[in-house]
Amino acid sequence: MPTETFEFQVEARQLLQMMIHSIYSNKDVFLRELVSNASDALDKLRLEALRDSELDVDVSDLHIGLEVDREARTLTVRDNGIGMSREEVVQLIGTIANSGTAKFLRELKEAEGAGAAEGLIGQFGVGFYASFMVADEVTLLTRRAGETEGTRWTSSGEGTYTVETVEDAPQGTAIVLRLKPEDAEDRLYDYTSPWKIKEIVKRYSDFITWPIRMAAEPAPGGDTDADTGAGADTDTDTEGDAEDGTDAAAPKPEPRLETLNSMKALWARSRDEVSDADYHELYKHISHDWNDPLEIIRLHAEGTFEYQALLFIPAHAPQDLFMRDYKRGVQLYVKRVFIMDDCEALMPPYLRFVKGVVDAQDLSLNVSREILQQDRQIELMHRRLAKKVLSTVKDMMAARPEQYATFWREFGRVLKEGLLGDFENRDAILGVSSFASTHDKDAPTTLAQYVERMKDGQEHIFYVTGESRQAVENSPHMEAFQARGIEVLLLTDPVDEVWVDTAPEFGGKQFRSVAKGEVDLGTEEEKQEAGTEREKQQEEFAGLLARMTQLLSEQVKDVRLSSRLTVSPACVVSDTNDVSPALENIYRAMGQEIPHAKRILELNPKHPLVVGLNRTHAERPDDPALEETTELVHQLALLAEGAELPDPSRFVKLVADRLERTL
Repeated sequence: MPTETFEFQVEARQLLQMMIHSIYSNKDVFLRELVSNASDALDKLRLEALRDSELDVDVSDLHIGLEVDREARTLTVRDNGIGMSREEVVQLIGTIANSGTAKFLRELKEAEGAGAAEGLIGQFGVGFYASFMVADEVTLLTRRAGETEGTRWTSSGEGTYTVETVEDAPQGTAIVLRLKPEDAEDRLYDYTSPWKIKEIVKRYSDFITWPIRMAAEPAPGGDTDADTGAGADTDTDTEGDAEDGTDAAAPKPEPRLETLNSMKALWARSRDEVSDADYHELYKHISHDWNDPLEIIRLHAEGTFEYQALLFIPAHAPQDLFMRDYKRGVQLYVKRVFIMDDCEALMPPYLRFVKGVVDAQDLSLNVSREILQQDRQIELMHRRLAKKVLSTVKDMMAARPEQYATFWREFGRVLKEGLLGDFENRDAILGVSSFASTHDKDAPTTLAQYVERMKDGQEHIFYVTGESRQAVENSPHMEAFQARGIEVLLLTDPVDEVWVDTAPEFGGKQFRSVAKGEVDLGTEEEKQEAGTEREKQQEEFAGLLARMTQLLSEQVKDVRLSSRLTVSPACVVSDTNDVSPALENIYRAMGQEIPHAKRILELNPKHPLVVGLNRTHAERPDDPALEETTELVHQLALLAEGAELPDPSRFVKLVADRLERTL
């Protein structure tokens, strides 16, 4: 097939130009990304060889090679991994449509500071293109395992690239970078320098399980001083004097290869052997996050089923955490052989922010995502890992409150999703949860702290749900609780509307909404006195209540006197076991139609409006204004809790008419 020339997509050209013109201050990341890609290619070949018995490839010496040519100023990153077909080269290298280029460019422009920008390279899968930060021309030569023809891809990053078929390409991928001149002011270093390459590999890729090899520099005296890796020794034949007595030119010995990385998986080392900086680099490699993790979690399970886990809690929630296509899960290895990225079966959805590695000893290497979902050992790991993360958060809460505060601010909303489905760990999740409350306008409270502060005789944990703290604090439902100084949890996350109905209690105290059912506060003596007064009020307002119930029969199931109101004339509440309006809306947004539950209108018998309304009903029960006022009182109660009116235009007309009569 002849050489073909293609043009980059518009967005690809924009991205290349931004990289070429030094958007990133730390250009060393280009080698990190190329080595990481090479490591992935080796992982894939090893796995493919295990799965496909007909694939005739040698996997005895899988490695990554780095080659420098100082005279030609080239750096080559070579692997003998899975390689790519011509179609894959065109699809994956020629375009970056699969990398979310538009979003990448947008976030790149919004990134604050060089560090934030650098982290976006790996996040959007455009690591290969980082090569153009340091190279004037990039050539990629590759052949997929099992195929006979290879492919060469070449580009200077100026808008076009060429693709040609090569007959004698070795299996795997080699990327040759024709390097730009060194420019210290632009932080463009000499990437043909062995010490610089070693520094980058040690910093970013020391934990990679495949050997990264490079020719060792000759030591003084002409000998090669190097730590050799597997297959590094080379035989050289030297012959003595020629027959004519002159010295024959001895062949130049091949340089020995040294292995630059330790190849020791961090999760397999003891804690004393690994520094926090090493853990942080592994986290950044796995998560493509430029920040250090908030917490490091180690787990070593022994017994009939052995596995090791090294997990990380990020310091910041990713922007797409709540998006449907968010990639969750941790990396799964079996005996240090990479199996899959984003293994969802190992971590529950409400812990989808956790990153890390799980290395099992006894799983099948041919395991698929479908089998994972049914594997008993995977289920055991799933349960153990969830409990370990929650216990770590609990320890964080007790010993490192500032760190916990950061965790809850970033991930509290997603953690509470576990209350909806993980009933086994529900108490543990409630135990590490924090909520805004009326006790402190700035600091959230734990449920244990709430229970400890409960007043004598208080039997419930009271809460109110709504869209914002300001809205729920000013709700009429809160008046009696504020008057008596009873603490109320202020739940303003959408998930709060759902979990409070599924979590019956905490510490023996049941959750109870201040906007549902009857409110029965105060001491026994106060309740007895209130009961006597309520009987008198019931007799006094019986006619009005019956009349208003009749007039509002289409909107409410009952009109009654309230014991929760101290300032407002009326409020609307739900029956104890009814679904709240907000929860109804959530279900409908999810496509689940549920019957509409009528609510209850409560009147404040001491409010002048209600007293006057009762007097009017007693004196002029057939007055047409009574019906309009009843309608206005109901709609005012709806507005007070932030609900939508059934007919806003009619409400405006009624208010305007009333205002006109006052002039």
